Amino acid sequence: MSFDFDQVIARSGTASVKHDGRAEYFGTSDVLPLWVADMDFAAPEAVTKALIQRAEHPVYGYTFYPESLYDSLITWMKKRHGWTVQQDWIVMAPGVVSSLFATVMAFTEQGDGVIVQPPVYSPFFSAVTTNQRRLIENPLLLEDGVYRIDYKHLEHCAAEGAKLLLLCSPHNPVGRVWNKIELEQLLDISRRYDLTILSDEIHADLVYPGEQHTTLAMLANNNDKIITALAPSKTFNIPGLGLSALIASNPVQRVALKQVFNTLHLSNTNPFSIAAFEAAYRGGEAWLDELLIYLRNNRDFVSDYLIKYLPTIRLIQPQGTYLLWLDCRNLRMSDLQLCQFFVQQAKVGMNPGNSFGTGGSGFMRLNIASPRHVIAEALTRIANLPKTY
Repeated sequence: MSFDFDQVIARSGTASVKHDGRAEYFGTSDVLPLWVADMDFAAPEAVTKALIQRAEHPVYGYTFYPESLYDSLITWMKKRHGWTVQQDWIVMAPGVVSSLFATVMAFTEQGDGVIVQPPVYSPFFSAVTTNQRRLIENPLLLEDGVYRIDYKHLEHCAAEGAKLLLLCSPHNPVGRVWNKIELEQLLDISRRYDLTILSDEIHADLVYPGEQHTTLAMLANNNDKIITALAPSKTFNIPGLGLSALIASNPVQRVALKQVFNTLHLSNTNPFSIAAFEAAYRGGEAWLDELLIYLRNNRDFVSDYLIKYLPTIRLIQPQGTYLLWLDCRNLRMSDLQLCQFFVQQAKVGMNPGNSFGTGGSGFMRLNIASPRHVIAEALTRIANLPKTY
Protein backbone atom coordinates (compact mmCIF):
# COMPACT_ATOMS: atom_id res chain seq x y z
CA MET A 1 0.00 0.00 0.00
CA SER A 2 1.31 3.44 -0.88
CA PHE A 3 0.09 6.88 0.17
CA ASP A 4 0.75 10.08 -1.78
CA PHE A 5 2.13 12.56 0.71
CA ASP A 6 3.42 14.70 -2.17
CA GLN A 7 -0.17 15.49 -3.19
CA VAL A 8 -1.07 19.17 -2.88
CA ILE A 9 -4.44 19.64 -1.21
CA ALA A 10 -5.90 23.16 -1.41
CA ARG A 11 -6.92 24.10 2.12
CA SER A 12 -7.73 27.78 1.63
CA GLY A 13 -11.40 28.53 2.04
CA THR A 14 -11.96 25.73 4.56
CA ALA A 15 -11.70 27.99 7.63
CA SER A 16 -8.28 26.46 8.23
CA VAL A 17 -6.37 28.25 10.97
CA LYS A 18 -3.08 27.31 9.34
CA HIS A 19 -4.02 28.63 5.89
CA ASP A 20 -6.96 31.01 6.23
CA GLY A 21 -5.60 32.43 9.49
CA ARG A 22 -2.34 33.66 7.95
CA ALA A 23 -3.39 37.27 7.50
CA GLU A 24 -4.49 37.64 11.11
CA TYR A 25 -1.38 35.99 12.55
CA PHE A 26 1.35 37.23 10.22
CA GLY A 27 -0.25 40.41 8.91
CA THR A 28 -0.25 38.97 5.38
CA SER A 29 -1.56 35.94 3.52
CA ASP A 30 1.51 35.94 1.30
CA VAL A 31 3.54 33.42 3.30
CA LEU A 32 4.02 29.67 3.04
CA PRO A 33 2.09 28.39 6.08
CA LEU A 34 4.47 26.17 8.05
CA TRP A 35 3.30 27.05 11.54
CA VAL A 36 0.15 25.53 13.15
CA ALA A 37 0.72 21.93 14.24
CA ASP A 38 -1.51 20.15 11.81
CA MET A 39 -0.52 18.35 8.61
CA ASP A 40 -1.24 19.24 5.00
CA PHE A 41 -1.77 15.54 4.23
CA ALA A 42 -5.09 13.77 3.70
CA ALA A 43 -6.15 11.78 6.75
CA PRO A 44 -6.18 7.97 6.42
CA GLU A 45 -8.83 6.69 4.04
CA ALA A 46 -10.39 4.68 6.88
CA VAL A 47 -11.18 7.94 8.67
CA THR A 48 -12.75 9.58 5.64
CA LYS A 49 -14.87 6.50 4.93
CA ALA A 50 -16.07 6.36 8.52
CA LEU A 51 -17.05 10.03 8.48
CA ILE A 52 -18.92 9.67 5.19
CA GLN A 53 -20.73 6.59 6.44
CA ARG A 54 -21.77 8.39 9.62
CA ALA A 55 -22.85 11.49 7.69
CA GLU A 56 -25.10 9.36 5.50
CA HIS A 57 -27.24 8.68 8.55
CA PRO A 58 -29.32 11.87 8.67
CA VAL A 59 -29.74 12.14 12.43
CA TYR A 60 -26.89 13.67 14.42
CA GLY A 61 -28.14 13.40 17.97
CA TYR A 62 -26.51 13.24 21.38
CA THR A 63 -23.87 10.55 21.44
CA PHE A 64 -22.23 8.42 24.14
CA TYR A 65 -18.85 6.67 24.03
CA PRO A 66 -19.41 3.10 22.78
CA GLU A 67 -17.43 0.10 23.98
CA SER A 68 -15.81 -0.16 20.55
CA LEU A 69 -14.25 3.31 20.99
CA TYR A 70 -12.48 2.29 24.19
CA ASP A 71 -11.42 -1.00 22.63
CA SER A 72 -9.82 0.78 19.67
CA LEU A 73 -7.62 2.85 22.00
CA ILE A 74 -6.78 -0.10 24.26
CA THR A 75 -5.81 -2.26 21.27
CA TRP A 76 -3.68 0.52 19.77
CA MET A 77 -1.78 1.21 22.97
CA LYS A 78 -1.05 -2.48 23.51
CA LYS A 79 0.14 -3.04 19.94
CA ARG A 80 2.12 0.15 19.37
CA HIS A 81 3.43 0.86 22.87
CA GLY A 82 3.16 -2.39 24.81
CA TRP A 83 0.93 -0.78 27.43
CA THR A 84 -2.04 -2.74 28.77
CA VAL A 85 -4.74 -0.19 29.60
CA GLN A 86 -7.91 -1.07 31.49
CA GLN A 87 -11.12 0.46 30.17
CA ASP A 88 -12.08 1.91 33.53
CA TRP A 89 -8.80 3.89 33.58
CA ILE A 90 -9.95 5.97 30.61
CA VAL A 91 -11.61 9.36 30.92
CA MET A 92 -12.67 10.76 27.55
CA ALA A 93 -11.96 14.45 27.05
CA PRO A 94 -12.66 17.16 24.44
CA GLY A 95 -8.96 17.62 23.69
CA VAL A 96 -5.48 17.53 25.18
CA VAL A 97 -5.35 21.30 25.77
CA SER A 98 -8.64 21.09 27.67
CA SER A 99 -7.10 18.21 29.59
CA LEU A 100 -4.16 20.38 30.69
CA PHE A 101 -6.57 22.92 32.11
CA ALA A 102 -8.77 20.26 33.71
CA THR A 103 -5.76 18.61 35.37
CA VAL A 104 -4.62 21.91 36.87
CA MET A 105 -8.13 22.54 38.18
CA ALA A 106 -8.55 19.01 39.54
CA PHE A 107 -5.27 18.58 41.40
CA THR A 108 -4.25 22.05 42.56
CA GLU A 109 -5.77 25.00 44.35
CA GLN A 110 -5.35 28.70 43.63
CA GLY A 111 -1.82 29.72 44.57
CA ASP A 112 -0.39 26.20 44.30
CA GLY A 113 2.80 25.75 42.31
CA VAL A 114 2.76 23.99 38.92
CA ILE A 115 6.01 23.12 37.14
CA VAL A 116 6.47 23.53 33.39
CA GLN A 117 9.62 22.92 31.36
CA PRO A 118 10.16 25.64 28.77
CA PRO A 119 10.56 26.20 25.94
CA VAL A 120 7.22 24.46 25.61
CA TYR A 121 3.82 24.69 23.90
CA SER A 122 2.11 27.87 25.16
CA PRO A 123 -1.05 26.30 26.72
CA PHE A 124 1.24 24.74 29.34
CA PHE A 125 1.69 28.26 30.69
CA SER A 126 -1.87 29.49 30.28
CA ALA A 127 -3.33 26.39 31.94
CA VAL A 128 -1.46 27.52 35.05
CA THR A 129 -1.77 31.30 34.96
CA THR A 130 -5.41 31.63 33.88
CA ASN A 131 -6.36 29.38 36.79
CA GLN A 132 -4.46 31.58 39.27
CA ARG A 133 -1.88 28.91 40.03
CA ARG A 134 1.79 29.74 40.60
CA LEU A 135 3.93 29.10 37.55
CA ILE A 136 7.26 27.44 38.39
CA GLU A 137 9.65 27.12 35.45
CA ASN A 138 12.20 24.33 35.15
CA PRO A 139 13.91 25.35 31.88
CA LEU A 140 15.39 22.62 29.71
CA LEU A 141 19.15 22.67 29.21
CA LEU A 142 20.60 22.79 25.69
CA GLU A 143 23.93 20.95 25.77
CA ASP A 144 25.88 20.10 22.61
CA GLY A 145 22.76 20.41 20.49
CA VAL A 146 20.63 18.18 22.74
CA TYR A 147 17.96 19.29 25.20
CA ARG A 148 18.05 17.72 28.65
CA ILE A 149 16.06 18.02 31.86
CA ASP A 150 17.79 19.97 34.61
CA TYR A 151 17.10 17.53 37.45
CA LYS A 152 18.93 19.48 40.12
CA HIS A 153 16.82 22.54 39.38
CA LEU A 154 13.69 20.39 39.07
CA GLU A 155 14.24 19.11 42.59
CA HIS A 156 14.58 22.72 43.75
CA CYS A 157 11.29 23.54 42.01
CA ALA A 158 9.56 20.59 43.66
CA ALA A 159 10.91 21.65 47.04
CA GLU A 160 9.22 25.04 46.58
CA GLY A 161 5.95 23.28 47.22
CA ALA A 162 4.84 22.42 43.71
CA LYS A 163 1.87 20.09 43.49
CA LEU A 164 1.86 19.27 39.77
CA LEU A 165 4.30 18.82 36.88
CA LEU A 166 3.14 19.25 33.28
CA LEU A 167 5.39 17.03 31.16
CA CYS A 168 5.53 17.20 27.37
CA SER A 169 6.60 13.78 26.08
CA PRO A 170 7.63 13.74 23.24
CA HIS A 171 8.46 17.38 23.58
CA ASN A 172 6.96 20.20 21.54
CA PRO A 173 8.81 22.17 20.21
CA VAL A 174 12.33 20.76 20.80
CA GLY A 175 11.55 17.24 19.50
CA ARG A 176 13.08 15.27 22.37
CA VAL A 177 11.83 11.75 23.01
CA TRP A 178 12.62 11.23 26.68
CA ASN A 179 14.26 7.88 27.35
CA LYS A 180 13.60 5.42 30.17
CA ILE A 181 16.50 6.60 32.32
CA GLU A 182 15.40 10.23 32.06
CA LEU A 183 11.82 9.39 32.93
CA GLU A 184 12.85 7.23 35.89
CA GLN A 185 14.82 10.18 37.29
CA LEU A 186 11.71 12.30 36.89
CA LEU A 187 9.61 9.73 38.75
CA ASP A 188 12.16 9.54 41.54
CA ILE A 189 11.81 13.27 42.19
CA SER A 190 8.01 13.09 41.95
CA ARG A 191 7.95 10.39 44.62
CA ARG A 192 10.14 12.33 47.03
CA TYR A 193 7.98 15.43 46.76
CA ASP A 194 4.56 13.86 46.18
CA LEU A 195 4.14 15.44 42.74
CA THR A 196 1.30 14.63 40.40
CA ILE A 197 2.46 14.41 36.77
CA LEU A 198 0.34 15.06 33.72
CA SER A 199 2.23 13.46 30.84
CA ASP A 200 1.08 14.96 27.54
CA GLU A 201 1.88 12.17 25.08
CA ILE A 202 -0.12 13.44 22.12
CA HIS A 203 2.96 13.03 19.88
CA ALA A 204 3.78 9.53 21.15
CA ASP A 205 3.06 7.89 17.80
CA LEU A 206 5.11 10.45 15.85
CA VAL A 207 8.55 9.11 16.69
CA TYR A 208 11.09 8.67 13.92
CA PRO A 209 12.24 5.23 12.80
CA GLY A 210 15.05 4.10 15.09
CA GLU A 211 13.70 5.99 18.11
CA GLN A 212 11.44 4.63 20.87
CA HIS A 213 8.81 6.42 22.92
CA THR A 214 8.50 5.32 26.54
CA THR A 215 5.12 5.76 28.20
CA LEU A 216 5.75 7.29 31.61
CA ALA A 217 2.91 5.38 33.26
CA MET A 218 4.50 2.06 32.31
CA LEU A 219 7.42 2.91 34.61
CA ALA A 220 5.19 3.95 37.50
CA ASN A 221 4.18 2.01 40.59
CA ASN A 222 0.78 1.91 42.27
CA ASN A 223 1.54 4.90 44.48
CA ASP A 224 2.65 7.22 41.67
CA LYS A 225 0.24 9.96 40.58
CA ILE A 226 0.47 9.77 36.80
CA ILE A 227 -2.13 10.92 34.30
CA THR A 228 -1.48 10.32 30.60
CA ALA A 229 -3.05 12.46 27.87
CA LEU A 230 -3.45 10.75 24.49
CA ALA A 231 -5.25 11.43 21.21
CA PRO A 232 -5.29 10.31 17.59
CA SER A 233 -5.44 13.96 16.51
CA LYS A 234 -1.76 14.63 15.76
CA THR A 235 -1.04 11.05 14.69
CA PHE A 236 -3.71 10.89 11.99
CA ASN A 237 -4.21 14.61 11.25
CA ILE A 238 -7.69 14.97 12.74
CA PRO A 239 -7.12 17.70 15.39
CA GLY A 240 -10.18 19.67 14.30
CA LEU A 241 -12.40 16.82 15.49
CA GLY A 242 -11.31 17.39 19.08
CA LEU A 243 -11.52 14.14 21.03
CA SER A 244 -8.85 12.77 23.36
CA ALA A 245 -8.41 10.52 26.37
CA LEU A 246 -6.91 10.80 29.82
CA ILE A 247 -5.65 7.58 31.34
CA ALA A 248 -5.37 7.31 35.11
CA SER A 249 -5.15 4.01 36.97
CA ASN A 250 -5.96 5.76 40.26
CA PRO A 251 -9.76 5.89 40.79
CA VAL A 252 -9.55 9.00 42.98
CA GLN A 253 -7.82 10.86 40.17
CA ARG A 254 -10.43 9.74 37.67
CA VAL A 255 -13.27 10.99 39.86
CA ALA A 256 -11.52 14.36 40.23
CA LEU A 257 -11.05 14.70 36.48
CA LYS A 258 -14.63 13.71 35.69
CA GLN A 259 -15.90 16.21 38.23
CA VAL A 260 -14.08 19.06 36.48
CA PHE A 261 -15.40 18.07 33.06
CA ASN A 262 -18.93 17.67 34.43
CA THR A 263 -18.76 21.04 36.19
CA LEU A 264 -17.92 22.66 32.85
CA HIS A 265 -20.48 20.47 31.05
CA LEU A 266 -17.80 19.04 28.78
CA SER A 267 -18.88 15.41 29.05
CA ASN A 268 -20.60 15.14 25.65
CA THR A 269 -19.05 14.76 22.22
CA ASN A 270 -20.31 14.56 18.65
CA PRO A 271 -20.84 11.49 16.45
CA PHE A 272 -18.18 12.48 13.93
CA SER A 273 -15.41 12.73 16.53
CA ILE A 274 -16.28 9.25 17.76
CA ALA A 275 -16.34 7.78 14.25
CA ALA A 276 -12.98 9.32 13.34
CA PHE A 277 -11.30 8.40 16.64
CA GLU A 278 -12.18 4.73 16.31
CA ALA A 279 -11.51 4.48 12.58
CA ALA A 280 -8.08 6.08 12.92
CA TYR A 281 -6.90 3.62 15.55
CA ARG A 282 -8.39 0.63 13.76
CA GLY A 283 -7.50 1.46 10.17
CA GLY A 284 -4.70 4.02 10.14
CA GLU A 285 -1.60 2.00 11.02
CA ALA A 286 -0.29 1.40 7.48
CA TRP A 287 -0.79 5.09 6.68
CA LEU A 288 1.13 6.08 9.81
CA ASP A 289 4.05 3.77 9.07
CA GLU A 290 4.54 5.38 5.66
CA LEU A 291 3.99 8.85 7.08
CA LEU A 292 6.84 8.38 9.56
CA ILE A 293 9.22 7.50 6.74
CA TYR A 294 8.09 10.53 4.74
CA LEU A 295 8.53 12.83 7.75
CA ARG A 296 11.96 11.38 8.48
CA ASN A 297 12.98 12.12 4.90
CA ASN A 298 11.60 15.66 5.20
CA ARG A 299 13.58 16.12 8.41
CA ASP A 300 16.77 14.84 6.80
CA PHE A 301 16.18 17.00 3.73
CA VAL A 302 15.96 20.10 5.94
CA SER A 303 19.03 19.06 7.91
CA ASP A 304 21.14 18.53 4.80
CA TYR A 305 19.90 21.75 3.17
CA LEU A 306 20.76 23.86 6.21
CA ILE A 307 24.25 22.43 6.43
CA LYS A 308 24.90 23.05 2.74
CA TYR A 309 23.14 26.34 2.04
CA LEU A 310 22.14 27.94 5.37
CA PRO A 311 24.84 27.04 7.93
CA THR A 312 23.94 30.05 10.09
CA ILE A 313 20.68 28.28 10.96
CA ARG A 314 21.16 25.13 13.01
CA LEU A 315 18.63 22.34 13.32
CA ILE A 316 18.14 20.88 16.78
CA GLN A 317 17.92 17.27 15.60
CA PRO A 318 14.47 15.95 16.58
CA GLN A 319 13.71 12.40 17.64
CA GLY A 320 9.97 12.86 17.29
CA THR A 321 7.11 15.13 16.14
CA TYR A 322 6.87 16.85 12.76
CA LEU A 323 7.99 20.14 14.30
CA LEU A 324 11.58 21.28 13.79
CA TRP A 325 13.28 23.62 16.25
CA LEU A 326 15.60 25.95 14.36
CA ASP A 327 18.40 27.74 16.18
CA CYS A 328 18.64 31.12 14.44
CA ARG A 329 20.76 32.89 17.05
CA ASN A 330 23.73 33.15 14.69
CA LEU A 331 21.66 35.48 12.54
CA ARG A 332 22.12 37.95 15.40
CA MET A 333 18.62 39.36 15.17
CA SER A 334 16.08 40.24 17.84
CA ASP A 335 12.92 38.13 17.95
CA LEU A 336 11.02 40.92 16.22
CA GLN A 337 13.67 41.16 13.51
CA LEU A 338 13.58 37.38 13.04
CA CYS A 339 9.83 37.42 12.48
CA GLN A 340 10.12 40.32 10.05
CA PHE A 341 12.96 38.58 8.23
CA PHE A 342 11.08 35.33 7.69
CA VAL A 343 7.62 36.79 7.10
CA GLN A 344 8.28 39.99 5.19
CA GLN A 345 11.43 39.05 3.29
CA ALA A 346 11.42 35.25 2.91
CA LYS A 347 7.61 34.99 3.02
CA VAL A 348 7.77 31.88 5.17
CA GLY A 349 5.35 31.62 8.10
CA MET A 350 6.75 29.83 11.16
CA ASN A 351 6.07 30.05 14.90
CA PRO A 352 8.50 32.39 16.69
CA GLY A 353 10.52 30.68 19.37
CA ASN A 354 9.82 33.28 22.04
CA SER A 355 6.14 32.22 22.01
CA PHE A 356 7.32 29.01 23.72
CA GLY A 357 8.67 30.91 26.72
CA THR A 358 12.04 30.86 28.44
CA GLY A 359 14.80 29.59 26.19
CA GLY A 360 12.84 30.18 22.99
CA SER A 361 14.35 33.53 22.06
CA GLY A 362 16.33 33.30 18.82
CA PHE A 363 14.57 30.12 17.64
CA MET A 364 11.81 29.36 15.14
CA ARG A 365 9.51 26.34 14.89
CA LEU A 366 9.09 24.85 11.42
CA ASN A 367 6.25 22.43 10.61
CA ILE A 368 7.51 19.88 8.05
CA ALA A 369 4.21 18.00 7.67
CA SER A 370 3.76 19.28 4.12
CA PRO A 371 4.72 17.96 0.68
CA ARG A 372 8.50 18.00 0.30
CA HIS A 373 8.47 20.49 -2.54
CA VAL A 374 6.72 22.98 -0.23
CA ILE A 375 9.47 22.56 2.36
CA ALA A 376 12.06 22.94 -0.40
CA GLU A 377 10.39 26.14 -1.61
CA ALA A 378 10.47 27.60 1.92
CA LEU A 379 14.18 26.85 2.34
CA THR A 380 14.98 28.20 -1.12
CA ARG A 381 13.20 31.45 -0.33
CA ILE A 382 15.34 31.88 2.76
CA ALA A 383 18.59 30.90 1.07
CA ASN A 384 18.03 33.21 -1.91
CA LEU A 385 17.70 36.34 0.19
CA PRO A 386 20.61 38.80 0.10
CA LYS A 387 23.07 37.95 2.86
CA THR A 388 22.61 41.08 4.95
CA TYR A 389 22.92 39.19 8.23
